[in-house]
Amino acid sequence: MIKRSSEHVANERTFLGWVRTAIAVMAFGFLIERFDLFIKFAAPQLAQQQLAPHDQMFANAAGLAFIGIGVAMIVIAGFRFAKTAKDIESERDVPSPGRRFDLALAVLIGLLGMSLFLYMPQAVLPTF
Repeated sequence: MIKRSSEHVANERTFLGWVRTAIAVMAFGFLIERFDLFIKFAAPQLAQQQLAPHDQMFANAAGLAFIGIGVAMIVIAGFRFAKTAKDIESERDVPSPGRRFDLALAVLIGLLGMSLFLYMPQAVLPTF
């Protein structure tokens, strides 16, 4: 039997949760980055109307930002997993890895989401 196996299993579940979330963030970034291509080819044919002019660079930058955040999440999750596994084996009390990173990540993703919320009406709705 592995010593402190329930803690190790919980650490692994947490790591895998971070990896799944990072993959979803990267997939969302890819979708955002390619959304302009969808608007350009599919939406005018479906809606039979001219789309509003918009800056394609914003969607590309936001998509790449989400992909970059996802990659960073996986790297940081790997480091946290290894550190936590090492800390589980130690006999000393170890402080939690910190909430600042988690809070900063949530704020960053929230700000990117809000900027996309403000961008989408300009990109999709026709101008009058």
